[in-house]
Amino acid sequence: MTNPVFAVVLSGCGVYDGAEIHEAVLTMLAINRAGGTYQCFAPDVAQMHVVNHLTGEEAPESRNVLVESARIARGQIKPLSTFEAAKFDAIVFPGGFGAAKNLCSFAADGAECTVNADVSRAIKAMRMAGKPIGALCIAPAILARVLGDVELTIGTDAGTASALEQMGARHVNRLHGQIAVDEAMKVVTTPCYMLDSRIGQIADGAEAVVNKLIELM
Repeated sequence: MTNPVFAVVLSGCGVYDGAEIHEAVLTMLAINRAGGTYQCFAPDVAQMHVVNHLTGEEAPESRNVLVESARIARGQIKPLSTFEAAKFDAIVFPGGFGAAKNLCSFAADGAECTVNADVSRAIKAMRMAGKPIGALCIAPAILARVLGDVELTIGTDAGTASALEQMGARHVNRLHGQIAVDEAMKVVTTPCYMLDSRIGQIADGAEAVVNKLIELM
């Protein structure tokens, strides 16, 4: 497909309480280098909490997921509530703890997690339209909860994989730069920082996901 249009859903800014910045930026770079364009989205909700990224300690303040995500998107971002599946060829979710804290409650609730209503609506709309869906790092947990019987990967962590399988997903182990592809569901996932990774390996994974999503369009 020429000039594919992606929706990139962010979950804040920073690995411990938002979107993983390397994964987000390298996903956007991969889209650009593949000849595509993207629009960033985020839910307009409060973060689960705020983490000091220097100390790793929780900070006594509140931040908004959309406002924080705008840092990565250079201000070019829309509330996820405005997402329309008809305007996009694919949707992709970078990882970071924000995906498991702000887009869903997997970080706190595991297999019993709930998913933000706008996130769930966007995923279901793309699935109903037969359009591909990508997720990096821990973000496949969201797809496990929303889609159920879907093949995906978060790498090789047995505990996390088991939680995804409890939600109905079929987990497969993958390593750096590798992807899991559910052809029937048009879902593409990769481990990224769920493994001990270098930034070049994150770029490899993001590129593999984007290129496969384009192939599935």
